[in-house]
Order: sequence, then C-alpha cells, then structure tokens
Amino acid sequence: MVTGPTELRLTLAPRRRFEAIDVNTRIAEEAGDLLHRHRRALYCSFHTTAGYLEQSLSARLTHNQDRLSQFFQTFRAVFPAGAPYRHDRMELRSELSDAQKEIEPRNADSHLTFIGAGLRNCVTYNTRPHAPVYFIDLDGKSKTMRRERTTTVLAYDHERIVATMSLRVPVSKHPIDSVNLADPRLGLVDQVNALLANTGLDRGRVDMVVDPAERNVGLTVNEYETLLMQNDLVDVLKNPLRFAKIKGRNMLGDPRAIPGKTLSYAKYDMVRVMNSLMEALRLDQSSLERLVAKIMAVPAKRFMRSRRVSFLAASDPGSTAARLVRGTYQSPILVQWQRAEKQTRRIDVTIVQLS
Repeated sequence: MVTGPTELRLTLAPRRRFEAIDVNTRIAEEAGDLLHRHRRALYCSFHTTAGYLEQSLSARLTHNQDRLSQFFQTFRAVFPAGAPYRHDRMELRSELSDAQKEIEPRNADSHLTFIGAGLRNCVTYNTRPHAPVYFIDLDGKSKTMRRERTTTVLAYDHERIVATMSLRVPVSKHPIDSVNLADPRLGLVDQVNALLANTGLDRGRVDMVVDPAERNVGLTVNEYETLLMQNDLVDVLKNPLRFAKIKGRNMLGDPRAIPGKTLSYAKYDMVRVMNSLMEALRLDQSSLERLVAKIMAVPAKRFMRSRRVSFLAASDPGSTAARLVRGTYQSPILVQWQRAEKQTRRIDVTIVQLS
C-alpha cells in the first residue's frame, strides 16, 4: 500500500532547439506503473527556457504533437530568433566573462516565448498514465551547445494546505516594472523557507499567488537578467508584435534570407499569426475576434496571463526541513504594467502538503 509520495528525477537530452518530450513515456520506461499508483503528479522543470503547459491548456491542444508545434510556432513568429534583443548583445552582458560570451546562447526569444505562451516551471496534473505530458524545450540545441535537462516528477494522492502567509512587495513608480522576488534583499525566499521549516514537511508544493485585489500585475518564473527584464520584456509589454515587425522588415529587405519551405512573408502578418493560434486552440471566428481585440487593447494583460507560480519543496540530503527548490537561474518574478497605488503589491504564499 502506498503511504506517501514517490519522486522520480529524469535527465532529458533534446535533439533540436524546439522539442516536446513526452515525460510520461519516460516514466513508464524507468518506473513502471508509478502513475497508475497515484492520483496526481507534480511535474517540475529547473530551467528558464523549458517547462510544462497547464493540464487544461494541454488538453485543449488534445495532447497532440502537431497542435502543440503549431501553438508554439505562433509565439516563435511573434518572438523570432535573431531579432534585436538587448539580452542577446553579448558586449552588454557585463556579468559574463569573455569565455562565457563565446558560448552563451542568444536566446531572448526563448525566454519571451516561455513567458508569453504560459509555460510553467511546475504544474500539477491529475494522472492519466496513457496520455502524454510534454516537457517543452524552447532552447534545447544551438550551434554552440547541446543541453542536458532535468525534471522531477512527484507522484502523490492527496494535498492539504498546512501554512499560509502574505507579503507586501515594494515596486517602483514606473508604470511597467519587474521585481525579482528571489532577491535576497527582499527576504521572500528566506521567509518561505522559514515557514517550510516550521511545518516539518519533507515534500510539498509552494504556491505564490497575486492577491485577487491587485490589478495590472502578473507572475512568472524566469531568469532575472537585467537586459531581458528591463528592456526586452518592457518592449514586449508595450507592443507584443514589436520584434516580429522588426524581423519581418529585415526579412523583406532581403528575400534570399527566407527559406521558402519554412518561412513566408505572411508569417509575420498579424492575421496569419492569429489564424494559426485559432487553429491550434480550436477557436471559432467570434472567439478569435475577441482575442485579437483584447491583444490590441491591452497588450500587457494578454502577455502576462499568469497570476500564480508554484515550486517544489523538498529537503536536502542530511536535512529534515524542506526548502523551496529552484533551478540555478530560476526566479519568481512579479511584473506590473500600471502603477500600484501604494507602491506595493501583495503576494499570498501557500504551503501545500503532498501525501
């Protein structure tokens, strides 16, 4: 009889830059009937350009590889590789050594696609052993490197809230602003870890949620690199199609740069982009019109849809207290696109026991 959660850690080796890897197939190969023995599973990625879709969105795409590729192709058209992202200008990346600049991938498009497409670092699924659960890699292989990815799956049966707290996060006067919630000066991660220690949990989940009363604000998990967050993300919040238009003009200026079988002039056309998204999500024409209207009216609200992020909580070897688990470059990030009245935003933190 199963008495507690079962954890499995997988190593994945993407073969191309964009790849959807069925993690449930790997689980069956390495752990047999694990998913048959539990009702739910927490899937966690420890990377900022690879993650998971929520179960409801994956179901809307019918867990289908072709629909999945079409869905992400839409965002890859909006955030094309090779556009003039500040994050990709290595001469501006003062935190990197000269040697690192030689091999650092130019992947701002992957970061922006991760945020815009609603990818998550951690998602909870009701287990469906025979249905695929895809680990979506947006930056798996480049000219300079082939990545090795890790993901943890925690299968369990029940969840129970064991602790909560609320925090006030200071924000600037700027209408568009992003805050690294993992900044040690803020103290949020330390407070979460202290709360976890008081619960005595060995394994669990940490949920961070924007208070329902807050407006014009969202949460994501990504790399808090200054050029990416203070320049490229700001540009996208102001105009989600900015980089697509720039890249499109450059392509049109040099038709020989467009591979005929993979790209077309229409790829950068708003109508074609939205039609592709409509087909992937199986939207009718009226739904498409409403979607376009929302995007054009309030760009940032459509780009930053998430108001909740989650993390695995687990104890280190030799320790009895669970801590918030995140990848080397992962930070929970708060993004606002209008000023906060009191220059603070409220975040609610929930500790969930998984058993």
